[in-house]
Amino acid sequence: MYVTTDTALAADTASALQELVDRQEIVDTLHRFAFGRDLGDRALFESAFTADAEFDFRPAATKCGLEVPLFEGIEMIAGIVLDPRLHTTHSVTNTRVSVDGDTASLSAIVEAQHLPADDHSRHALLKNLYAATLVRDGKRWRIKHVTIDNVWYTGDPQVIVGA
Repeated sequence: MYVTTDTALAADTASALQELVDRQEIVDTLHRFAFGRDLGDRALFESAFTADAEFDFRPAATKCGLEVPLFEGIEMIAGIVLDPRLHTTHSVTNTRVSVDGDTASLSAIVEAQHLPADDHSRHALLKNLYAATLVRDGKRWRIKHVTIDNVWYTGDPQVIVGA
């Protein structure tokens, strides 16, 4: 029979607890991004990203017949994604997390509804796959790179770009 010491048990418990906290914080990063966008809350939105983050919406855009650049840096990302001409709602599901020290990867399915702020009779509804690389920033995690690919969409994709 294997018997652990109190110190070994405490170390195992602390390690398991830290992993649970990290996993929750990593998923929360995606929620800060999504809810920050939906609320138009720039501070909440930006709290999800590193200053030099990359936001790659090109795979999803291509499938919707759009052409967009790689968004680089939080100023560009926030300036484009927080377009006040759009109202959005995001639903995040099926998250998967892998932690390796101070870096992590996150994948999720995100449904995103886009509506022109002045005309809710038009919409673009997308079901997207997110793949993100995150880094630890103190007790928080931030997205360093995210790629968004599209599974399906309905509606008018021009809505996404404010047209």
